[in-house]
Amino acid sequence: MKIDIEKHYRLVFGGVYPHYVTKVEKKGRTKEELNEVISWLTGYDEKTIQHRIDNRTTFLEFFQEAPAIHPNASKITGVICGIRVEEIEDDIVQLIRYLDKLVDELAKGKAMEKILRK
Repeated sequence: MKIDIEKHYRLVFGGVYPHYVTKVEKKGRTKEELNEVISWLTGYDEKTIQHRIDNRTTFLEFFQEAPAIHPNASKITGVICGIRVEEIEDDIVQLIRYLDKLVDELAKGKAMEKILRK
């Protein structure tokens, strides 16, 4: 399956974020837990996440400017949209899919310590 890299780059983080919130809240998780997962992956704090949402930051900018991608991010494995995240060659698209995978794990009720690869 071919990945449209440019399409992923242009996606606005703040446009997708409310869908993440809805997904996790439907399953009994919280926005705070979602932000914790995003913070773990990117190094952004809650205030900066909100700033990125408000300023319509693209996913490309969101991940290029992330303070610190977690060293254990490479431990995120599995399939998103029929593609194994660990096999995605483009670094930014891989980070986007890592985030999708973490949101899925949160929504599925996985324990935070497992989601955060502790």
